[in-house]
Amino acid sequence: MASMTWNGPSRRSLLRQIASGGILGAMVIAWGLVGVGCSGGSDSGSGGAAQGGDAAPGSADAGHEASDASHGSGDHPSGGAGQEFKSGQRVDHLIRPEERHFKALYQLTNGGENAEAYFSSDESQLILQITGLGHDCDQIYTLPVHGGTPKLVSTGTGRTTCAYFFPGDEKILFSSTHLAGSECPPVPDYSRGYVWPLYDSYDIFTANADGSDLKPLTNTPGYDAEATIAPDGKIVFTSDRDGDLDIYTMDADGSNVKRLTDEVGYDGGPFWSQDGSRICFRSSHPTDPAAIEDYKSLLADGLIRPSQLDIWIMDRDGGNKTRLTDNKAANFGPFFHPSGEKIIFASNLADERGRNFDLFMVSIDSKEIEQVTHENTFDGFPMFSRDAKYLVFASNRGNEKEGETNVFLAEWVD
Repeated sequence: MASMTWNGPSRRSLLRQIASGGILGAMVIAWGLVGVGCSGGSDSGSGGAAQGGDAAPGSADAGHEASDASHGSGDHPSGGAGQEFKSGQRVDHLIRPEERHFKALYQLTNGGENAEAYFSSDESQLILQITGLGHDCDQIYTLPVHGGTPKLVSTGTGRTTCAYFFPGDEKILFSSTHLAGSECPPVPDYSRGYVWPLYDSYDIFTANADGSDLKPLTNTPGYDAEATIAPDGKIVFTSDRDGDLDIYTMDADGSNVKRLTDEVGYDGGPFWSQDGSRICFRSSHPTDPAAIEDYKSLLADGLIRPSQLDIWIMDRDGGNKTRLTDNKAANFGPFFHPSGEKIIFASNLADERGRNFDLFMVSIDSKEIEQVTHENTFDGFPMFSRDAKYLVFASNRGNEKEGETNVFLAEWVD
């Protein structure tokens, strides 16, 4: 499938092109903040999911045992060149031998850049971000969890990120730059090394599930993004409104804003536990005076370049902050296992060169880490279904063209 992409390098593409740990950390930040969208109901098939997908959960073949397809039968999404892709088709040949938690695997998109796909409350839909489908930079789409055609729910202008369903699925939330202009925001100057732009034009918006009745939740100067929603409707998000990148909560109508973090450095990418009592997030806190000065200098210019990221958890009021990783790697995209006992996340900790990302789980009590995926390209942005029977994530596995990122749904076995 052909895909239309913007002229500058995408954040996902940059992430895959890194050559050192320091650059990698910044790229992961860039990636972890994204919340792409789709173009509304396009039938062109350019860059997004195609119509079809009878084999995914919710269809006639859901729940069947894994097929006999060999893991070595080829990495084409259809199992062989020339076969037509159908959104939601089963692709067990893309499960690697060490991936014991994956009972079956379904591919929901094929081509372009598709990522940050998160379940609706009833788990019948995903909301995700897509670059392509006739738009030059990330837009927000919804997609049936069993596969189908993505539907545009953002404006189609500016850049969007970090989309989520409200409880009940009648409303959605995402961040967008469209009020500052219809064009994609400019790519930053990399003369100071790899940096990620903190577009001060990002604000958080709500809309009906079909994208209508769009309303802003934030209107403060600076960056407001990376928002997710608790089961009771409480919103957690990242902002630099107080001069640093910190995590905040607010009510569903944008009121009652409360700051939860205050340590110098980046705190972001927050997600709620299933019961809404805790928050997991990623952090980069420089301690060396030179590193702190570099961080503050870049932040003043609307940029960030963290050298590493670690996974943390805290109570919903900001108390009991606990660091779960300390491995000098780029750890990002955390999400609670439904048991509340573990966090799944993406990291390059298993790659000595720091270039490849897999999924890992860390025990909250013991802090022991288990590697979940063993893909030689990129796996990231995981989210569990509430019953822990499914995991949705983004991956470069089986892509038809280098640089493509697609959304997969795995049947999960603990």
